[in-house]
Amino acid sequence: MKLILAVIQDKDSNRLLQALVENNFRATKLSSTGGFLKSGNTTFMIGTEEIRVERALQIIKENCKHRDQLVAPISPMGGNADSYVPYPVEVEVGGATVFVLPVEQFHQF
Repeated sequence: MKLILAVIQDKDSNRLLQALVENNFRATKLSSTGGFLKSGNTTFMIGTEEIRVERALQIIKENCKHRDQLVAPISPMGGNADSYVPYPVEVEVGGATVFVLPVEQFHQF
């Protein structure tokens, strides 16, 4: 048994959840916050048999897209103001960060 932790952008969460359900995967959906952009993410916890991990990863990859987003940089606190860029910067966000972990035991009560 494996536990898949997938951290995705909120915009992709409904599409991913629907695809997982259509493919008979059970998932727990958690709200989370990213450290880089300090914006909302969704973390999925998916428990599955080892032989179904590749299919789950394929579904995640197909439903979590990269996109460009304008981000207002945070002003430096006590840092060098010469390197501070006061206008929005375009960064690539989205996709998925996925961890696949072994599960020693699984209980459902």
